[in-house]
Amino acid sequence: MKDSENIEDTRVIKVFLDDEVEPFGEFSPPVKFVLDTTKIPDGKHTLKIVAKSSSMVEGIKIIPFVVRNGPEISVLGLKDNEVIDTQTPIIINAYGSETKDKFIIRGSENPKAIPSWIWALLIIIIAYGLYYVVMYFRQDLYKSFF
Repeated sequence: MKDSENIEDTRVIKVFLDDEVEPFGEFSPPVKFVLDTTKIPDGKHTLKIVAKSSSMVEGIKIIPFVVRNGPEISVLGLKDNEVIDTQTPIIINAYGSETKDKFIIRGSENPKAIPSWIWALLIIIIAYGLYYVVMYFRQDLYKSFF
């Protein structure tokens, strides 16, 4: 009976957050826990899971993840590492989901320009329509319902 207790004691799963030296949890497998991200600052983090088998072989799994509990921040007019000069207009929008019972539309949408490929497609469709009307519309092909 003593040997089986020692085997159970060696089968431990330790869970570390980022580069912490002390684990925030030690569990016996199988493990089911809830990671409360409200106590973790927003940004990039790693979850490091260290497990030992009954034969003392250690396995490590590192899972990167991003916490975003605060409001979503959207910036239009400036991209990461972009080189800019003169005056650059920037639009900043922030919205969160603190209200669980209703959704507020005002301030939730980011104003963005219509992509240039949509404008090009629209011009091609209108040009083809005009070409068709000019080339194939003749008075003798027009049949009135009256």
